[in-house]
Amino acid sequence: MHMSGHSKWSSIKHKKGAADAKRGKLFSKLARAIIVAARDGGGDPENNPTLATAIQKARDASMPKDNIQRAIDRGTGAGADSAAIEHILYEGYGPGGVAILVEALTDNRNRASAEIRFAFSSHGGSLGEPGSVAYLFEKKGSIAVDGGRYGEDDVIVAIDAGAEDVREEGEWLRILCDPSDLSAVREALEGSEVEIESAGLVTEPKSMVEVKGQEAERLLKLLDALDEQDDVDEVFANFDIPEDVLEKLAA
Repeated sequence: MHMSGHSKWSSIKHKKGAADAKRGKLFSKLARAIIVAARDGGGDPENNPTLATAIQKARDASMPKDNIQRAIDRGTGAGADSAAIEHILYEGYGPGGVAILVEALTDNRNRASAEIRFAFSSHGGSLGEPGSVAYLFEKKGSIAVDGGRYGEDDVIVAIDAGAEDVREEGEWLRILCDPSDLSAVREALEGSEVEIESAGLVTEPKSMVEVKGQEAERLLKLLDALDEQDDVDEVFANFDIPEDVLEKLAA
């Protein structure tokens, strides 16, 4: 059982920034992710795990139901604005040799590329060629359940249904599986009356790079700078920063 550095950082940052002025910006990012997921895979989250993930993120950020539904409608409708949004993957390295994947959703490829390149270069990182770091990550199905209510024994049915790993992450138990097994694992849990908080697809690093000291500080500044770009939807990195170092940096 371990927790990836990136999810630790996200949860600390989430606590810090939940009620700040970036909320409007966050909502527009979340809406964009829903629009594209609905456009590419249909408007039914039961049959579209990418959409289910996007909706869950929006709910976690307390985005109003109406906004969520509007975004789904825009994605499935004939809206010209949804057609203009491209999904682009950027790959690069940050301080400490940490691999970083940046998923952008943008209606302006040139602006997105320029801003992302600038964020990397001004924080001691560098953008790489397509394929340079993507192989260090893999897509997984992920299901979260309340760790206060359920223990590993309760979710053993998930392992029987094909789940690969159960991790404790803060107050959650997270069950990871191959994306193709996601619905079977979900059904097994629901069949044994385990209440699911969220289910969807995640990008997981295959291995971690430990970072400390100044490099850790510079890396987190880079990740923040990337996160703040309007065109950036998700940032994934394969770093592990010791918990005490993280707490200090996030304070």
